[in-house]
Amino acid sequence: MASPSLAQDFKGKSAGDIVVRARGLAVLPQEKGTINNSALGDIGSAKVGNDYIPEVDFTYFFTDNIAAELIAGTSRHRVKGNLIAGAGGVTEIGKVSLLPPTLTVQYHFMPKERISPYVGAGVNYTLFYNEDAAENPNAAGLRITDTNYKNRFGWALQAGVDVALTGNWSLNFDVKKIFLKTDVTANARLGNVVLPVTSKVTLDPWLVGVGVGYRF
Repeated sequence: MASPSLAQDFKGKSAGDIVVRARGLAVLPQEKGTINNSALGDIGSAKVGNDYIPEVDFTYFFTDNIAAELIAGTSRHRVKGNLIAGAGGVTEIGKVSLLPPTLTVQYHFMPKERISPYVGAGVNYTLFYNEDAAENPNAAGLRITDTNYKNRFGWALQAGVDVALTGNWSLNFDVKKIFLKTDVTANARLGNVVLPVTSKVTLDPWLVGVGVGYRF
């Protein structure tokens, strides 16, 4: 049977606390988007791959229950197009990196207990960078060049739980839903013919993370 001292060998959440966490994060886009040409209309759809990254976040407690969290991490995603049959079907579009700083305001339930869940909502600003067009020809000889992604604001919802370990350490599980859209432009080249293409892509990624935190 655990002694009272061992049973309480953790620190609850308190106003003024700063928590730094390191998490492993899965970035899982739930994309929807069409690829268009002004002359040909809708010529296909876009597909954005998942990525798995390290992430750091910082949380400040204004009260025992209310806190603000800022996350920092960057992911890189492979992008494909599923073009109409006459345009060559599956087409490599390229790769792009995302830097999505997200600030949320959280409400923490049972802050003095060992297991303390929380919910949050906030704003996201995603910067797209290091855009590499694939430039690999598909089955029809068409290749994508000159990709560009527009930076965008988005909204974030969040739910998670902290499990106090010992002292100032805790285990954390966190899920965020980012509501994010972007505009993409590129050139589709077939021999000497260049077709400008555009896409309005709804990314709406899930961010699923698990890690450890230290409370200062």
